[in-house]
Amino acid sequence: MAAEERADQSRNQLPQFMYNWKLHGIVLVLVIIAEFIGLHTFQVGPGTVLLLPMLYALVIGIFLGPRFLKVASEKDMEDASPLITLSVLILVAKLGTNVGPNLPIIIESGVPLLLQEFGNLGTLLIGMPVAVLLGFKRESIGATFSQAREGSLAIIGDYYGLDGPEGRGVLGVYIFGTVLGAIYNGIMGGFVASLGIFHPYAVGMASGIGSASMMSAASGGAAAALPEFADEILSFAATSNLLTSATGLYVMIFISIPLAERYYKFLSRDTGEEESTEA
Repeated sequence: MAAEERADQSRNQLPQFMYNWKLHGIVLVLVIIAEFIGLHTFQVGPGTVLLLPMLYALVIGIFLGPRFLKVASEKDMEDASPLITLSVLILVAKLGTNVGPNLPIIIESGVPLLLQEFGNLGTLLIGMPVAVLLGFKRESIGATFSQAREGSLAIIGDYYGLDGPEGRGVLGVYIFGTVLGAIYNGIMGGFVASLGIFHPYAVGMASGIGSASMMSAASGGAAAALPEFADEILSFAATSNLLTSATGLYVMIFISIPLAERYYKFLSRDTGEEESTEA
């Protein structure tokens, strides 16, 4: 009797979403369907686009949601959110096992790996002109100064407030990245790797942008395109992602935000009529 009571108490300590068997069943079916479809490729110019099983699962999952086929309810979607974190942790742990055997190669890369964070400024240098051309005002600062993940939200919230135009910009890109980021990065990772322009190690470094899910998608696509360098690509991606999480905050504060302000004024020919909402 005491053993049954302890089992009940242990069961009650677990989050309720762990017992959403309908959700677990949907995920199992999605995995089986996605794996059955398998990897498919097609040529786009000089490169190759790789469609990984994860991409099929994401797309099918969207259509099964409450806005389309309604197989999954709003509660199912809420229950799935914390499970994403758990599954990504397992995936990152698996990627971490690739780092140890390739540690000498990673150490040998030295300075380029440490400086790869500056490559993330490309979102600002390329994205800001596009945002301004599309008619965005100061929203373009929040939307383009970084990859708009959790750390970016905190910085914009502290500098400007999330209820201002900069806050709307970063929130919009954050939501878009959450929904479609893994799909986009999965396709781009394989496509860029297949071009043969960049070294496989560089592609692996570029995959680590500070988001575990996007890093996994990008490095997975790159590893599939270059299977002979798969372990090295995954190792550099995991290490780069960790470094980005550690150093990205300082780059955003001391470089990205000031540069975004000046870049926006230059592109929009801001004469001072539109004042910053910075606190």
